[in-house]
Amino acid sequence: MKIIDRYIFWKYLNTFIFTMAIFTIVMVIFDISERFDDFLEHKAPLSKIVFEYYAGMIPFFLNMLSPLINFVAVIFFTSKMADKTEIVPILSGGMSFYRMLRPYFYASCIVFLVTLVFNIYIIPETNKLKVGFENVYVKPDRVASSTVSTHMQLDSNTYVYIDYFDNKTAVGSSFRLEKFDGLEMTEKLWADRIAWDSVARTWSIENYSIRKIDGLKETMTYGERIDTLLDMRPRDFEVYDNIFTTMTTPELEERIAKEKLRGTGMMNELLLEKYKRYINPFSTFILTMMAVALSSKKVRGGIGLSLGIGIALSFTYIVLIQFANMFSIKGGMSPVIAVLIPNVIFVVVTSILIYKAPK
Repeated sequence: MKIIDRYIFWKYLNTFIFTMAIFTIVMVIFDISERFDDFLEHKAPLSKIVFEYYAGMIPFFLNMLSPLINFVAVIFFTSKMADKTEIVPILSGGMSFYRMLRPYFYASCIVFLVTLVFNIYIIPETNKLKVGFENVYVKPDRVASSTVSTHMQLDSNTYVYIDYFDNKTAVGSSFRLEKFDGLEMTEKLWADRIAWDSVARTWSIENYSIRKIDGLKETMTYGERIDTLLDMRPRDFEVYDNIFTTMTTPELEERIAKEKLRGTGMMNELLLEKYKRYINPFSTFILTMMAVALSSKKVRGGIGLSLGIGIALSFTYIVLIQFANMFSIKGGMSPVIAVLIPNVIFVVVTSILIYKAPK
């Protein structure tokens, strides 16, 4: 990189880090004022507040907002460069506008890679800390204490039904298990009660009856208790906000594979979380180029107008993401399309702005 490239590159990264620090301070202050009553009501220890809740909350929100923070940072320092008449000499000296974008691209590559690594490997782990703390000390009633009428497919030939499952005790009632060979049922099990043994990691089935079918021949077996292995866990019945954000990427892939068989109605949410982890970091490039196109021109009144437009576009981007997510979860839109829509729209807007930017 040339001198001017290094100048823009380090200005980019320094402003981005500074903006992240400001956002962190503001975010923590507002969150403390909002959560303080919950902390006192549920007697949350200070060590858990610091090392579990905020250790999980800060990375989550900074990672989620990093493309927008990056957007505001680029607008801020590029507008200052334009206001100090630094960009005009660069372009007048023979460097094209597109060539000037090179150091921005290099710096945004670093932000993109950091965001991608956090999305895939780090954020799920920190989310476990945050969500675990919230479920105990902030909104303990958010976790459903029980689930009713749960149908689940364990594999291509095995189906189960549980009328009622208590998530706290890991005990279910009115359990049914059916096995098929093609379209023909070969075995059906009824049980009054099923309980998870966390030590043996098996299911205890109590007061059961088993009906086995072999053509025209049927046999019935009765018993008080039997321990068995089933491809399901108590966490499969848990229902609470952001449950999928706490899963590591391998856990998410495993849950998606199981959901294809079970069909419990969570596939869109699972795929949405998966695609967001991989696709959303690319918004760093889109918003960086948009910010340069918006702020590279010196305007009367200083940097205020550029910052105002940037903040307005940031909110527009957030609203588009939320609408797309809701259409996917509630309206049946393909998750990959829902994740791509905001980025595609902003790619088009960015291309127009770059085309019209002063060169």
